[in-house]
Amino acid sequence: MTPERFEDHVWRDVVPDDLLQIYAPYKRETFVGPNPALLLIDLYNLAYQGGPVPPLELQEHYPSSCGIYAHNAIAPTRRLIAAARAAAIPIFYCTSDLAPMAAPSDVSATRRKMTRRSPEDFEIWHEFPPQPGDVIIRKQRASIFAGTPLISHLNRMGVQSVIVCGESTSGCVRASCVDAYSNGLKVSLVEECTFDRHELIHKINLFDLHHKYVDVMAVDEVIAHLEGFGAQAAVAE
Repeated sequence: MTPERFEDHVWRDVVPDDLLQIYAPYKRETFVGPNPALLLIDLYNLAYQGGPVPPLELQEHYPSSCGIYAHNAIAPTRRLIAAARAAAIPIFYCTSDLAPMAAPSDVSATRRKMTRRSPEDFEIWHEFPPQPGDVIIRKQRASIFAGTPLISHLNRMGVQSVIVCGESTSGCVRASCVDAYSNGLKVSLVEECTFDRHELIHKINLFDLHHKYVDVMAVDEVIAHLEGFGAQAAVAE
């Protein structure tokens, strides 16, 4: 996307003009980087519990659900994954590590008070089944990079950039994006495939990440790049 359209995203209705002026020095062209991999952050059952309703209505029984926002992202995420598979780029999922004695009892992804969870809560949502060749990273902290072998895998595969989606925008997605950038990777964050429990926190975090660490891109832009990437690979063969 050209610099002139740098702010053409979902946050335009919540970010005031004075803040746009403060962040103006970050304006640039956005694009998907070379040799990408797809990172699917925490697309597990817990995020979808209770169905496609506002998360506030699910607070009593499913306090970790992203409700309607998670379900709205299913269709574009399936499209993104299909494009990544067609382009034959590496695909990494992540979820929480609940293995017995894997971590001290007070270790968690965030400081939020949590109720007891079962391993089934953290299985990948059935709409996004991992396939042979995909990698599932089990993590104890917010970032997919923290204490995991991910960066070693990416280095081994020659990955130079990552395409990121999942949840939550303000939590594990944000932490993963900052770590990816800090590890020298070009980061593209797919707007329609990323979500949180509230639209305001989602939009503000997308805005801040876009300016400082990542290129927030529309799913159609990313898929168009992957289709071109796949076509080039086919020609090379």
